[in-house]
Amino acid sequence: MASKDPQAPQLARLAALIADETRAACLLALLDGRAWTAGELARHAGVAASTLSEHLGKLVAGGLLAEERQGRHRYVRLADARVAQLVEDLAAQVAPGTARRPRNLRESSAGSAMARGRTCYDHLAGRLGIAVTDALTVRGLLRQDTGFALTDAGVGWFGAVGIRLDRSGRRPLARACLDWTERRPHLAGVAGAALCRHVLEVEWCVRIGSERAVKVTPSGERALGELLGLDVGALR
Repeated sequence: MASKDPQAPQLARLAALIADETRAACLLALLDGRAWTAGELARHAGVAASTLSEHLGKLVAGGLLAEERQGRHRYVRLADARVAQLVEDLAAQVAPGTARRPRNLRESSAGSAMARGRTCYDHLAGRLGIAVTDALTVRGLLRQDTGFALTDAGVGWFGAVGIRLDRSGRRPLARACLDWTERRPHLAGVAGAALCRHVLEVEWCVRIGSERAVKVTPSGERALGELLGLDVGALR
């Protein structure tokens, strides 16, 4: 009889951590890359603070969340980019038809905004993220034929725009992340994170609402049009 794979119990424990609707809701909310308080997550998940605190304790102990305390406030965030990738990849496996229908106009509007453009942990997603990825590819700055990879021209483009690419860590320079609304890959990795950070810092994009949705500003429309030939109006 073959011996059991020693990783099986660890994988089972990880799956059990995520296989709870309240904990899944927290993980999805934290894909915005920011730290949330326990109270904010409790309201988002629709549960009591005491219930949420128990769930957060399990996620922190399991290594999926990192905890920070400032005075009497307790903040949590996703532990790292690998956890964000795991959550987004799992979310992408949910068939579009299985999603709950919006209960009201506000939910419908929020869902539409998320589909148009949002952050996926620390990079751009939605139709905006796909459009940027496609534009980089068409211009020979990004290759998708043998996996995602920036070309030499792509590395030069980031430098010319003033976007620093930090290659000191183990994170890949470019990585494909399957977009759960578009069902196509968008740019993640060091380059995706650097680009997202830049467009938010120079306010080519701004966050809207309380979730991960972003919208392109008038200055962003001009800049992205000049740099990548994007017709942002077509994304509305």
